Amino acid sequence: MLELIKSKQTIRFMKYAKPATWLSILLVVISVGSLSTNWINWGLDFTGGTLIEVGFQQPANLEDVRLTLSEADFPDAVVQHFGSSHEVMVRLAPREGVKGQVIGNQVLNALTAGDFGDVDMRRIEFVGPNVGDELAENGGIAIIIALICIMLYVSMRFEWRLAMGSVLALGHDIIITLGVFSLFQIEFDLTVLAALLAVIGYSLNDTIVVFDRIRENFRLIATATPEEIVDQSLTQTLSRTIITSSTTIFVLISLFVVGGALIHGFATALLIGIFVGTYSSIYVASALAINLGISREHMIPEVIEKEGADQDALM
Repeated sequence: MLELIKSKQTIRFMKYAKPATWLSILLVVISVGSLSTNWINWGLDFTGGTLIEVGFQQPANLEDVRLTLSEADFPDAVVQHFGSSHEVMVRLAPREGVKGQVIGNQVLNALTAGDFGDVDMRRIEFVGPNVGDELAENGGIAIIIALICIMLYVSMRFEWRLAMGSVLALGHDIIITLGVFSLFQIEFDLTVLAALLAVIGYSLNDTIVVFDRIRENFRLIATATPEEIVDQSLTQTLSRTIITSSTTIFVLISLFVVGGALIHGFATALLIGIFVGTYSSIYVASALAINLGISREHMIPEVIEKEGADQDALM
């Protein structure tokens, strides 16, 4: 198997568990404080707005379209292709006191005045904020249900102390990721919500790999302390963690750089989630399991003797 790090000595990860715990508490407090004051910069998927579809005689350059609309007093316009390079969808935040049809005409006039050739209007729709509220509510419910199902799954597969550590680590990752979006007022749309659900899956996978090794080492090594077992398990899985995280980060950086403005939020959320998720699988999930008193006895299933087994042994 490919190993980037072949360490003969166990790395003492748990030596820094207390400073890491205080760092996590600080980051969570900052995130919650930002969410309480700034909340989240909701995108058009949640706030509602005007959706306009226009057709071009020649292939449309999205950067030129964005620049033209920005000069026409629409700097917040979200522009993307749909169907083909000749068709463009423009999404705009609601303008107070201005009807969607008027906004559509203004956009069409701005594009017609630009150097794009013939431009024709295909469709104008208004997405109300009620739809956005429903999306936000359903997204939050989806995340809560995912966390509950994960806790039940880990409890059945491992042990409740490990389950509590994994769920707390997932909550830690989501809160900090949301806190970054709130602190820097990065637009939060449906792609970011999808990224949050992906972060849950990624972080859980990383934690499960570590927990599998912890359980195995608890059964194999009878004399080591829980801290030593966790340190050895984390050291053994370190190469796998580095390889998985680095390859995923390379892909996300590529998406962020060349994927366009529409996918920036998705790539940003996943980048934050991977860094925080890798950290939390070590210093949140594993450290909490130790603080809850995980021991070798919890990892070894009880042997239930069958009735009459003693008599069978004497015969």
